[in-house]
Amino acid sequence: MTLVLLMLIPLAGALVVGLGPERQAKWLAFAWTMLALAVGVVGAFSFAWTGNDAATYQFAASWNWIDSLGVRLSVGADSVSMLLILLTLLLGPICVAGSFTAVTTRPRLFYASLLVLQAAMTGVFASRDIILFYLCFEFTLAPMFVLIREWGSTNRRAASIKFFLYTFTGSILTLAGLVYVAWFHTTIAPSQAFAHFGQWSFEIEHLLRAAQRMPVEAQFWVLLAMLAGFAVKVPVFPVHTWLPLAHTEAPTAGSVILAGVLLKLGTYGLYRFAIPFAPQAIVGLAPFLATLALIGIIYAGLVCWAQRDVKKLVAYSSVSHLGFCVLGLAALNMAGASGSVLYMINHGLSTGALFLCIGMIYERYHTRSMDELGGLAAKMPVWAFFMVFFTMASVGLPGLNGFVSEFLTMLGAFQAGAVWGDLPGATGGVLGPIYGSIAASGVIIAAIYLLYMVGRIVFGPLKEPDNHGHEHDEHTLPTDLSLREILVLSPLAVLCLVLGLYPTPVLHTLEAPTRQTLSMVQGYLPGADEPEIPEEFRVAPQVSEVEPVESAPIVQAPASQEAGL
Repeated sequence: MTLVLLMLIPLAGALVVGLGPERQAKWLAFAWTMLALAVGVVGAFSFAWTGNDAATYQFAASWNWIDSLGVRLSVGADSVSMLLILLTLLLGPICVAGSFTAVTTRPRLFYASLLVLQAAMTGVFASRDIILFYLCFEFTLAPMFVLIREWGSTNRRAASIKFFLYTFTGSILTLAGLVYVAWFHTTIAPSQAFAHFGQWSFEIEHLLRAAQRMPVEAQFWVLLAMLAGFAVKVPVFPVHTWLPLAHTEAPTAGSVILAGVLLKLGTYGLYRFAIPFAPQAIVGLAPFLATLALIGIIYAGLVCWAQRDVKKLVAYSSVSHLGFCVLGLAALNMAGASGSVLYMINHGLSTGALFLCIGMIYERYHTRSMDELGGLAAKMPVWAFFMVFFTMASVGLPGLNGFVSEFLTMLGAFQAGAVWGDLPGATGGVLGPIYGSIAASGVIIAAIYLLYMVGRIVFGPLKEPDNHGHEHDEHTLPTDLSLREILVLSPLAVLCLVLGLYPTPVLHTLEAPTRQTLSMVQGYLPGADEPEIPEEFRVAPQVSEVEPVESAPIVQAPASQEAGL
């Protein structure tokens, strides 16, 4: 029931906040998000993070909903899902506490929207059936639309509409692809081992077995349908244009949630559905997907050079950085995929923190322009420390969290080419050195524009806008960061440092589920040998097994997963 509580607690909190007193809305919201975080931390200590268990669904629960169609609402989390759930729970109280002084109008609606959004995002990562997944995936649109439209900047209405239309349209096509897989499941004759075939089922495990049997042409169209929704959500070039506007116009908490979690719904969808549901098709389209990722890395990085608005610069940097996530998944090997999942977490920490730092400046100066701000280290040394620290994390400075994940995604792309033959480290694949080299140039571009931004607003002679000195700000905010603001940023800084210095435990937790997912495509990669299935993934003879596709053996579902544990 842990995952159910993690979804119900913020929903209950939203109801209490919405009906509670206006003045206590922020404190009630903070209490409910802290309660959800506490439950998540307790659950993390009882979670099996290593070995075969990390690749199985834990904390599983399910309920019949529409029996005639085989619709069951099922939840469960492997180590990848659990890490993203914990990231969501961590950013909840941080976003609430970071908005205490920024949100002064209709706080009940604001904090209730944040809580509903947290429940929906948790549901996406906890879902074990595509119905619950899609319901939560789509439901994230409503509270984020409200946050942007009601508490955004001057162009907030256009930003909210563009955000909603882009993401909603793409996800409709994704639903069509997922429903097609469910229909294909009904066309397969049932057997003693697979009694669920031949009838409607929306369980991810059942559909995974059916998808392996689809012809490559059907896989191709299903993959395109899934990319339509997930690529927009990431967002991948050229369907990225909604993100900079939404980021720039959203309130600080909205930008943090967008960068920290909401964009990861797209990369998570690629990892959870696109790769295992269409293994042959993803191998064929991997170079195309990687090329779009590289274009996004370079193009968005160059656009950052031209930005004068600090928040818009960081927004475009998200397009560039998430290109590394997509590139790692397109590599279809352990280094790339594990680096991609790690990047989802690291980007959420460092870029979310940068948006918080920018929001704290905007509260004091009501501008984000590099032409009006400069040399703030002389007046705000504590803020300057955090700003430089999180910028270095985003740059990929060795010792901080961004370096490890960026290196792994580039290494995965570099190794994933048949050009290496039988050389040590070669993984077989359809990318290769050229992809890794181009991605590396994106790291250099990112270092240039991020360090330029820091040099302009943090160092040099002090520069403040002419209209500085708002009475409201002087009475509510100190010159430098308050204790509340320091406490908001400190957990993110600690995690950036820990994950940069010692990422091994997290990478170990990702190994089992990542290897299980990638084994479904290894047999289709050019230059790849017959995949060796690790012993921990083998299924005991008495347990129902997944019959492998004739030309590509796939990983068998663990016995604990078959039992729904």
